[in-house]
Amino acid sequence: MAVPKGWVSTWKMKLLDKKVAIVTGGGSGIGRAVALLYAQHGASVVVTDLDEAGGNATVADIHTAGGVAVFVHADSSKPEDGLKVVDIATATYGGLHIAVNNAGIGGPIAPTGSYPIDGWQKVIDINLNGVFYGMRYQIPAMLACGGGSIVNMASILGKVGTRFSPAYVAAKHGVIGLTETAALEYADKNVRINAVGPGYILTPLLTKSLDEGMLKSIAGLHPMNRLGTPEEVSELCLWLNSDKASFVTGSYYNVDGGYLAQ
Repeated sequence: MAVPKGWVSTWKMKLLDKKVAIVTGGGSGIGRAVALLYAQHGASVVVTDLDEAGGNATVADIHTAGGVAVFVHADSSKPEDGLKVVDIATATYGGLHIAVNNAGIGGPIAPTGSYPIDGWQKVIDINLNGVFYGMRYQIPAMLACGGGSIVNMASILGKVGTRFSPAYVAAKHGVIGLTETAALEYADKNVRINAVGPGYILTPLLTKSLDEGMLKSIAGLHPMNRLGTPEEVSELCLWLNSDKASFVTGSYYNVDGGYLAQ
């Protein structure tokens, strides 16, 4: 079939060409998949993580593939590190247009009535406060560039509860509320802010702590009867951070194999 006159093929388009992106927790799992995909689509990527080896490996993979990236050792639970990352992004690449606030931990497994206080604080600091600290400095930098787009990594557990993970569930619920609030504040200022809710994804967060039997059991919680992949999550993030989602803000998108439809 002939291609219609004036039709421009989009399958090779770089959706983030000339954009500058921050990806927190980019040393492994979903963060690494996001960083690699964004670089493939033309973004200059600032990869942050506490894991220097993992973060540098992500950047090395991007460089090998011909992309542009730099690694910044940063702790998302520290506001000063949130500022540092934005400063490095703007100083190195001239601005900031995109952020994926992905860094997170699972935390202790215990019932609420005996949950360790230090475990609670650490999970909230990284999974919720870290998202706020990120946006606190990302948004002004984006406004200075005329606008931008932020994706905050929530979870299916940002919408429902589960036993023995009160800190994680509370933090992820908070991420969705924070996302909606910030989206309303900047909707007329050309900064879009959305949240993504992965189901159980095959990342080191799961594979390092669970045996094959447990992984199979967790996979069965999804109607699709499998775990998701980091790449499947990264594709949703890419769409949300691209101009293809130009009328989307304040939304929560789950990528969960049908988990929340049950």
